[in-house]
Amino acid sequence: MTATPHSALPAQALLAPTSSVRPAREGDAAALSELCQPFVRSGALRERPASVYVTRVADFLVAEVPGGALEGCMGLRVHPAGSGEGRGSVGVLYNFCVAGHRQGHGVGAALLRTAMSVARARSLGALFTATTGGGGLFLRYGFAPTTARLAPPSWVESLDPRRNARILAKIL
Repeated sequence: MTATPHSALPAQALLAPTSSVRPAREGDAAALSELCQPFVRSGALRERPASVYVTRVADFLVAEVPGGALEGCMGLRVHPAGSGEGRGSVGVLYNFCVAGHRQGHGVGAALLRTAMSVARARSLGALFTATTGGGGLFLRYGFAPTTARLAPPSWVESLDPRRNARILAKIL
């Protein structure tokens, strides 16, 4: 699977000249888990067993430097329309993180643009995410606060209510 942003610029131009965004591969699972650990320790991300990165590696986009080190990731999980829901398939963005030394350098924005491009290519009707932070990047890209009632029920049920996350959505 190859994903390219809607922008006329190649993915490499969206980041610093030494970075690119690509779909994760099987061999990336351990690096994904390691990249996320500082965010788990800070409470910004939920802890997930390393096996999740193995079984869901196809969900992830990664930002990497030419030597192969990962500097950011974002999962995109497709939720098919449920019977009687009156909507098509939607996506949930999850496990979004950018290495501390690369924050503020466009890595997160490139991951988000690529995820939105992939979602459009898959004809998803909307994207949802949950954040315990301010969600500024998502808001700049057209996401808006929404209610759990509009989000995929199985995903909403998986959210930890103790985290008090805000649900954001963007119609595609």
